[in-house]
Amino acid sequence: MIELDNIDKKILYQLDLNSRQTISDIGKKINLSKANVSYRIKRLQERGIIKNFYTVIDTFKLGYTSQRFYLVFENINQEIEKEIIDYFIKNKYTWWVGSTTGRYDLVVIIWVKKINDFYSFWEKTLFKYRKYFAQQIFSPYTQLYHYRFSFILDNYPKKDREDFTIVGGGSQVEYDNLDFKILKLLASNSRIQIVEMIEKLKVSGKTIRDRIRKLIDLEVIQGFRVHIDYSKLGYEYFKVDIDLADYSKIRRIIAYIKKNPYLILIDRSAGYADLELEFYVKSFDQLQDIMADLINKFPDTIKNYKQSYISKIYKSQYIPEI
Repeated sequence: MIELDNIDKKILYQLDLNSRQTISDIGKKINLSKANVSYRIKRLQERGIIKNFYTVIDTFKLGYTSQRFYLVFENINQEIEKEIIDYFIKNKYTWWVGSTTGRYDLVVIIWVKKINDFYSFWEKTLFKYRKYFAQQIFSPYTQLYHYRFSFILDNYPKKDREDFTIVGGGSQVEYDNLDFKILKLLASNSRIQIVEMIEKLKVSGKTIRDRIRKLIDLEVIQGFRVHIDYSKLGYEYFKVDIDLADYSKIRRIIAYIKKNPYLILIDRSAGYADLELEFYVKSFDQLQDIMADLINKFPDTIKNYKQSYISKIYKSQYIPEI
């Protein structure tokens, strides 16, 4: 585990709030020179703590829907498992791929514009790998609530915690090929410079800035964030699926749990759990304490819950690679 000082934590926190802000702006907010901020960010990257900078994009507004499936493997060895994982990673529509320990072995989320596109993709998948799937669980993925990684700081501004990002559920917007190209560049590197974008896109800097501003105003761009390897900092990634005895209290539960600094995501889907929560915690015992508190706060409301440990994320990108 790597121990960070308070300055590094403040830098990571600022990058999580807005990874596209300038080094100078970060320095002013934490009272540190531009050179020192730049040096520390580079060091965090070299140590593998910062993996990359990314943009949260509401691809639902671009006309895509999302399908998620959980797989349990059987009759499999490491070589075949790697082949299957690589198969999903390389698919141009794949959004997220991760291994889990607990109820399932692999979770995959893909973008599709037409449900028939998913059926076609899945049939090809079954022809290749059906004999290795003991279970296949599907659910349409409808919405994500992103919460700031408040646990980075011991004392975080409460208003930042409330400033969460919602992905999904909005109306589709009009966009063109240039908008999509800009989003693709930002998706994998939110800190990409305008000069580099000019060279790649062959349009003026003003055009690019105007388009980015428009995409932010339309809430297609939901935020600019930083991908941190929290395992290096001693945190573990867990997902909790909850079934409710009284669904009418779901909004009250969300209003309460979203204040917990270790909550990072709320997933909404159809035909799966009533409420899906994702946490970064120091230990499984800490997760159990969080759930015990939630159950005590809402007695006779939570029917049951199941947790999964997310052991590795292979791919996470908020736009299809087309």
